[in-house]
Amino acid sequence: MPFSLQYLANHLSQFWVQTSENWAQRFVENHVPFLGHLPYSLGELIIMLMCCAIFVAVVPLLPLGLVLAERKVSAHIQDRVGPMRVGPHGTLQTLADGIKLLFKEDYIPKQGDKLLFILAPYIIFASSFAVFAAIPFGRSILVSDLNIGIFYIMAISSIIVMGVIMAGWASNSKWSLLGAMRSAAQLVSYEIPIGLSILTIIMLMQTLNMQEIVEKQDGLWNWLIFRSPFTFIAFFVFFISSIAEVNRTPFDLPEAESELVAGFHTEYSGMRFALFFIAEYANMFAVSAIAATLFLGGWQGILPGVDILGGLPGFVIKTLFLVFVMMWIRWTLPRLRVDQLMNLCWKYFIPISFFNILGVGIWGLIFPEDTLVSIVISLVIIVLGLIGVFAVFGKGVSKAPVPQASSAS
Repeated sequence: MPFSLQYLANHLSQFWVQTSENWAQRFVENHVPFLGHLPYSLGELIIMLMCCAIFVAVVPLLPLGLVLAERKVSAHIQDRVGPMRVGPHGTLQTLADGIKLLFKEDYIPKQGDKLLFILAPYIIFASSFAVFAAIPFGRSILVSDLNIGIFYIMAISSIIVMGVIMAGWASNSKWSLLGAMRSAAQLVSYEIPIGLSILTIIMLMQTLNMQEIVEKQDGLWNWLIFRSPFTFIAFFVFFISSIAEVNRTPFDLPEAESELVAGFHTEYSGMRFALFFIAEYANMFAVSAIAATLFLGGWQGILPGVDILGGLPGFVIKTLFLVFVMMWIRWTLPRLRVDQLMNLCWKYFIPISFFNILGVGIWGLIFPEDTLVSIVISLVIIVLGLIGVFAVFGKGVSKAPVPQASSAS
């Protein structure tokens, strides 16, 4: 073997030795041991490539189902039937829309930056789907068991901002550029409370590995949302900030139809527009999956030591429930103004997030280890806090509206 190939083989072998505890090696040893006899750990590489192929083939189908689900959810909320004509109960309507977008004209503005215009949707699409690589869908169902999984997710999702700015700038349209600036300001702002909320989990778990975080949440009472009152607050800060991060109503200012037509992707058509659309629903599922993983036990079941089919059904149910809540909020609340959007982040969520970090630190000093006493005290504080919030804000919400005098009288 030439020296260069020998040198490369030695370093490749050293790399696999350093990561010998990875999931691919365990899968080869437990299920396909004959692949372990291949030189230079090629068997593990084959398993990884196969998982990536399945991942790329299956994950893009999620937005199709979520689009149909949102149409049906919005229809029920607004007391109508939704799409019913294409396929049984309208189940093929989303597929028909995809075919329509596939054959629509691919328009590129003549005075725009053609290269950036073409690259922008692919950058957003790739970044949105790359996040799934570090999310554990089950006990043995994950693409990559990274020891810095949370850091990877936050880093790769930040690239979306670049794609948004590229799309707005390359369109050579002031409306698209304004939408891109709005979106960039919104994404950068709400990444701060999201990161600070995740930091509370890291402080408690002392790890960045997503799989380890899930393994330490065995059973309902061990879910991190109940571990302390501060993680309970952090969950809601994280979830609401995630809604803003994926540009969903009431935080969909970058695509405010009455003001900016369609935001940063106004000039896009055909499949390039479809990529933005698919990325939005992929982001919805991704942030819901991250919330379920960090706060709701991930693939762990309600009962300790019980996970059906490696925990995949439970994980999917938790994630889809959070997706449903996002849809519910969209068709219930009106859109915020820009000043309200920024005030919510900088004046409320960021101070609350710093308060949570301080509180988790103090809680860790008082209760160095999670015990039955600490969890009971946490639950009592959470219940009392919810009662207090309802006592303060519930009366105003439940009060009947005061009838206004008509102009005629």
